[in-house]
Amino acid sequence: MTISNLMQEDMDDEVTAPAGGRRGDRNESQTVLRACDVLKAFQFRGEELCLADVTERTGLPKTTAFRLLRTLIHGGLIERAGAGVYRNSFGPVSAKPYRIGFASQGGSPFAQEVQRSIELACARENLQLIQVDNRYSAREALRNADVLIKEHVDLVLEFQTYERVAPVLAAKFLESNTPVIAIEVPHPGATYFGANNYKAGLIAGRALGRWTRESWKCKPEQVLLLELPIAGSLVELRTTGFVDGLRAELPEVGNVPAIHLNGRGDFEQVLETMRQFLRRSRAKRTLIGTVNDICALAALRAFEEVGASEKIAIVSQNCIPEVRNELRRPGTRLVGSVAYFPERYGEEIIPLAMSILSKKALASTVFVKHQLVTPRNVDLIYPLDDKTISAVKSKASLLRSTAVA
Repeated sequence: MTISNLMQEDMDDEVTAPAGGRRGDRNESQTVLRACDVLKAFQFRGEELCLADVTERTGLPKTTAFRLLRTLIHGGLIERAGAGVYRNSFGPVSAKPYRIGFASQGGSPFAQEVQRSIELACARENLQLIQVDNRYSAREALRNADVLIKEHVDLVLEFQTYERVAPVLAAKFLESNTPVIAIEVPHPGATYFGANNYKAGLIAGRALGRWTRESWKCKPEQVLLLELPIAGSLVELRTTGFVDGLRAELPEVGNVPAIHLNGRGDFEQVLETMRQFLRRSRAKRTLIGTVNDICALAALRAFEEVGASEKIAIVSQNCIPEVRNELRRPGTRLVGSVAYFPERYGEEIIPLAMSILSKKALASTVFVKHQLVTPRNVDLIYPLDDKTISAVKSKASLLRSTAVA
């Protein structure tokens, strides 16, 4: 479209403006205003629309919308994403940004990474983020649901661990017509975003089985499973997957006693659970699978305290910074941790939220990527980690943290 075409359209707009309609000021360009309408049809950066979507959202004729899209592509504000598909490369053009409610999990390292990534993604997309802290408490999560509903948020990101309160929270948001993305623990009617728990457990179990077969000449004497029952059946699949993966690589482990311990709590609470266990039972050759990294670090500490660290091998879940530092420690008994990459959650959750608000048909479950991080590959996967974090700072962080996900 040339400049002369645009000028002619402006003159045509003034001549053909409907009676009673908005007749533009002669100093305004109706074509530019229409182009603004096309840009406003895209509600977040990276959103892809076909021509029919644009005409439906703007009310413009197809030929007009098509010409404007072609012009905006030439101007660098819209990209061609495929045949008849257009992508916003400029960002949202809206006088009223969406209000996103975020009920965070608490102060654990994993939750903090998730929170930072969501804050960055919302800032990048010019979204208003209303945050509350569930403080690892079912009661606080219920209170916060009422707070977010009163705030009239457009969508809620719910990150809380207690499976038993998930239906109650879901009912509150359903009654207020507020869509929900449930992070890590499913909530009825919500879009689930988080771990493929069975797959993550399977990755860990297979890794520990291979390591045991290659590194231990003697058969393990017991398997220790640190679990999180409050998170419910889905998170329990981590343990199921771990056991299946371990037995696939090490069939004889099926005849070895398995001990189940509750890994609920912060580092000191889990450490005390492990100390009590070791007081009741002498240290044996033990394979340990944990529901999260806090449990793994506590188990490592407990066996070190009784001088039995050489008798254990551990795999864990989440791969938080403290565990990445442990993987770099020479002689560590931590075989590996399955990474969930919480620092990337915002990059995926916020576009998902915008698609839900745009009424797009989506899958009800979105799984994150999983990868085993080991002493061999930790620097390749996380090359930017600060390796100089002192043990004192690491311990202080753990004391403040709570077990999650």
